[in-house]
Amino acid sequence: MSYSPAWWLRNGHFQSIYPSLFRKLDDRSFVRERIETPDNDFLDLDWICSGHKRLVVLTHGLEGHSRRPYMLGMAAAAMKSWDVLSWNFRSCGGEPNRHLASYHSGATHDLETVINYAISKSYKEIALVGFSIGGNKTLKYLGMLGEALSSKILGAVVFSVPCDLSSSSKQLALRKNTLYMKNFLNSLKQKLKEKQNSYPNDIDLKSFSKIKNFYDFDSQFTAPMNGFESAEEYWSKSSSKQYIEYIKVPTLMVSAKNDPFLTPECFPYELAGRNSMLTLETPEFGGHVGFMSINKHKRYWSELRAMEYLESLSLLSTPASE
Repeated sequence: MSYSPAWWLRNGHFQSIYPSLFRKLDDRSFVRERIETPDNDFLDLDWICSGHKRLVVLTHGLEGHSRRPYMLGMAAAAMKSWDVLSWNFRSCGGEPNRHLASYHSGATHDLETVINYAISKSYKEIALVGFSIGGNKTLKYLGMLGEALSSKILGAVVFSVPCDLSSSSKQLALRKNTLYMKNFLNSLKQKLKEKQNSYPNDIDLKSFSKIKNFYDFDSQFTAPMNGFESAEEYWSKSSSKQYIEYIKVPTLMVSAKNDPFLTPECFPYELAGRNSMLTLETPEFGGHVGFMSINKHKRYWSELRAMEYLESLSLLSTPASE
């Protein structure tokens, strides 16, 4: 299934921005559950349970949450034949988490907690779908586990993955991406303000106005709060690219060539060529977590492609209805 949108949907910035602002989807099917983490924190999970024997786990992107339009769209596409678990990173579910550190782009321990919790249920098959840094976490998790991955994990689909965090962070610092950068920093600052109420001696926001990009932010906050020596060490150790060769389950990686967040380093053609488990698709258009399309079901191409791929893997596959 190739992606060839109408001419007026081919701008990468339009694809990246429009769905986030204007796509409206119903989230009333979700039921929220809070679970405890091994380190005495918590995670908020949103479920759609319809009695299916298979589950898809959705992982959102930077400063996203379980009910972003791209998460709701994928959930709507999956729920006819899958149960859905859409989870929130620490501090992304509407309430600050308990610890000083919340989440970062390479933190796979919470994804592992969520997956292990899902495995404890009665599902026969579990699939993973990740977006942006959620995709980075997913690829890193799969590569880190390798042969030790649970046999219940069917496979994965990831979209718009900044698998080389260093180059992607520098890309977002470019002037043409100022709007995205400002939005990310504003959201991160607001969460730090909330966290400051609990940790007044650990968070200093006096010089936050001087932070202009992820290098500044990760150097001052992400790295020290998560045990890294520097932003560079954080990016290096957290990038999923180095784990791709160790992935042992079928995985589809889709990134648009006109994604404003990604650089050539984020398109691992050579690594995909060496690992038969990874299918890399790089359509010309799609933007960052965009892939808009026009059809009677109001499904985006990314949602149809993900379901098509996962159905091809599943032993419990059902005939496609769309």
